[in-house]
Amino acid sequence: VGPLLPAGALVVAADSGLDLARALGVPVDLVVGDFDSADPAGLAAAADAGAVLERHPVDKDATDLELALEAVLRLGRSPVTIVGGAGWDRLDHLVANVLLVAAPRYAPLRLRWWVKGAEVSPVHGRLDLAGAPGDLVTLLAVGGPATGVTTTGLRWPLLGETLTPGSTRGVSNQLVAATATVAVSTGVLVAIHTGRQP
Repeated sequence: VGPLLPAGALVVAADSGLDLARALGVPVDLVVGDFDSADPAGLAAAADAGAVLERHPVDKDATDLELALEAVLRLGRSPVTIVGGAGWDRLDHLVANVLLVAAPRYAPLRLRWWVKGAEVSPVHGRLDLAGAPGDLVTLLAVGGPATGVTTTGLRWPLLGETLTPGSTRGVSNQLVAATATVAVSTGVLVAIHTGRQP
């Protein structure tokens, strides 16, 4: 991950995300959360290296990832890549984080989330995808109907269609080229792009 970071990237760790950053050898600029799961020695080392620690109460109304996204929004940084945050032992955190990245509030961040071997991206208007023919692409409507859904570069194209929450119509489409586009007129989609299965 370190060599893939653009020059001048701001690295924000959401609580135990600090442990992941340290394992990857990525220096952290800001650590946000209630610090209930980050390694205390790692927190001390990050502070000694110049990272800002933004501590929140354990009894709070937002997940650590939401706090981190709020910090990035406040700092005016974009685009944003999220690594981890799957809530490995918490299905509720995983589902909440999928809905969180799709929230219209975070549209200016141009989010991409790398999680569980997939790239999860909200579609607010238009999204460009890069991959390989055969990669799976799932499109799910979030928060209400997504209208005018139009795709290129997918095996089963959508041409001005409407996808609704709870429908599986957008599940398991496939790239047929190295790039694809997804556009939506109104509403929000979540695009889940997974590499070709062996």
